Amino acid sequence: MNSAIPLFHLAFPVSDLGQARQFYGQLLGCPEGRSSPNWVDFNFFGHQIVAHLSPDECTSVSTSQVDHEDVPVRHFGAILPMSDWHQLAARLREAGTQFIIEPQIRFQGQVGEQATMFFLDPCGNALEFKSFADMGQVFAV
Repeated sequence: MNSAIPLFHLAFPVSDLGQARQFYGQLLGCPEGRSSPNWVDFNFFGHQIVAHLSPDECTSVSTSQVDHEDVPVRHFGAILPMSDWHQLAARLREAGTQFIIEPQIRFQGQVGEQATMFFLDPCGNALEFKSFADMGQVFAV
């Protein structure tokens, strides 16, 4: 039996593949995989995401209250080691990224304490990157 953790796959809409390549490939540092005129694969921190050209599906972001913040309901991202999370936050700030939720510690002093940040890609997809000082807290209740 294979004990490897399964890889995650996510397909999502974008309005411009060039912008997606710049954002995911250049800014986030995700290597590009296969592509066609209508889609492009990225290695998203060891997982496969696919940006599909579908401008009509790029819509506004609905939010929900989490720890007194308006969190985008539909979002994806990655849980990074804390040092990588800080490096990404610095790179995004240097690039002038407008955050929906600035890099911060959420649930401070509580179960599930985590570093988190939210921002949009150029096509309006919401992303969250988080980190835990104690990775045992990822699924804590």
